[in-house]
Amino acid sequence: MDFLQALLFLCLSAIPLSADNASSKARSCSDVRQFYSGKGFTLNGVPHTEISGEHLRICPQGYTCCTSAMEETLSNLSRREFEGLVREAGRSLQASLNAQYRSFDTYFTDLLNSSERSLQESFLAKLSSLYSKNAPVFQDLYTDLRRYYRGSAVNLEETLNDFWARLLEHLFKASALPQYTLTDDYLECVAKQTETLRPFGDVPRDLKSKVTRALVAARSFVQGLTVSGEVVRKVSQVPLSPECTRAMMKLVYCPHCRGLASVKPCANYCRNVMKGCLANQADLDTEWQNLIDTMLQVASSFSSDPSVDVVIYSIPLRISDAILYMQENTEVFTSKVFQACGTPKVAGTQSSGSEERKKRVNPASTAMEYKPSPTAGVRLEMQISDVSSKLREMQQYWVQLPAALCSSKVAAGAASDDKCWNGMTKARYLLEVMGDGLASQINNPEVDIDITKPDMTIRQQIMQLKIMTNRLRNALNGNDVDFQDASDDVSGSGSGMCTGESCARNGPRVIVPKADSTRYYNHPENKKVKSTGTQTHPSILLLLLSLATLLRRR
Repeated sequence: MDFLQALLFLCLSAIPLSADNASSKARSCSDVRQFYSGKGFTLNGVPHTEISGEHLRICPQGYTCCTSAMEETLSNLSRREFEGLVREAGRSLQASLNAQYRSFDTYFTDLLNSSERSLQESFLAKLSSLYSKNAPVFQDLYTDLRRYYRGSAVNLEETLNDFWARLLEHLFKASALPQYTLTDDYLECVAKQTETLRPFGDVPRDLKSKVTRALVAARSFVQGLTVSGEVVRKVSQVPLSPECTRAMMKLVYCPHCRGLASVKPCANYCRNVMKGCLANQADLDTEWQNLIDTMLQVASSFSSDPSVDVVIYSIPLRISDAILYMQENTEVFTSKVFQACGTPKVAGTQSSGSEERKKRVNPASTAMEYKPSPTAGVRLEMQISDVSSKLREMQQYWVQLPAALCSSKVAAGAASDDKCWNGMTKARYLLEVMGDGLASQINNPEVDIDITKPDMTIRQQIMQLKIMTNRLRNALNGNDVDFQDASDDVSGSGSGMCTGESCARNGPRVIVPKADSTRYYNHPENKKVKSTGTQTHPSILLLLLSLATLLRRR
């Protein structure tokens, strides 16, 4: 026994000696001090050599160059950097949406302007006095079309009906028998005959159908671009949760604390952290893709027969056809008006009657011919092709964002699978990569997520995407939709269309923050989860969780 006691004493005595020996060989923290100072932090309290890491709450508790204060400071830094990366990626997407908005807006505004110029030039040449006296009627039409396109509360059907009624009043007053006195009440009665007597033939009905479809599609399309940008702006500003802050710290800066600053995170480790921290954002994917798909359909409809440029450019021609039809049928229409509204009073003098008849425009001289510009169709095709390709590029943005943030600049490549940071040390990452979306994170080994508590800001934006998609689908059917202001639709102020330097993409320096607690190297079957079941049926898991929660509350 004496021998055994002596042997035990020697073994126990060797332990502190061994620790002292390890301490004497502790590595220098000069690299960490330089890195920490380079981030703009003070070196007060930063150790010169490694210290025991029992105080660490996020990083592995081995020998370390980080104090508790440094860990907290770097954790906050990782949160700010990650949020900055998400915002920068969002600004890049907004910039693309904004560019498409400006491009299409310029194109469609040019269509309307060119159409109005064509009307002015052709009508002045063929209907000089008639047009000059009634120019406000035509000008007001194009003003209202622009206001409608811009999203103002303009009823397009009423606008077109009002245009034809006003035009009828002015034409009847100018071309009807001048020996009669036409009071305002009588002209109002005449205007009411537009629908029943059809003085312009089928032109108003045909033009209304085509112009309405073109304008509704154009307005809904630019509205879709605006709402998309606003959704991106709001979602990109969602703050990082405390659990994700821990995971980001562990991913990005814990290697520095362990003296492994040059070791990049393992690719799959990085993906799990990103998929966990961007789980709510990934839930936008379904409705985002639905919106992009519908916008692509609307864009394609612009070139369907008759194409949007033909419809807008031919407005002057159709109005000219309507005027010609009325002139050719003036006597028949006048007779029907007299039957409907009564015969107006005869004027005191009739001397101007024959003169007015002589001034009446020759119907043959009013005939116009629409000659489409050879470049108009090419410009439209280029417009549709460009916007469609850009929309397709951003279609999977929300599910591709985690991989984008774990690019080769941040995470290790396949060749370094055994030499990457796995959250604990420099070794291979053995855990399974999670799927996309909140429900798929139930067994995420890197981020502790309560899948029963989705982010409400993001849920609101998902609803806005659904609303906008329904509006676009209505537009495809030519249905006029009562648009509200974009800021009302997305429950907040600010435009989704960023401008100026805020939209500039400077190629952000990708620093993937990290955070997480314990590390497991077996399949995470021992990890605490908030529900049981397999990962292949997330909807069933959510249902079971909801039922369990209700039962517990009871």
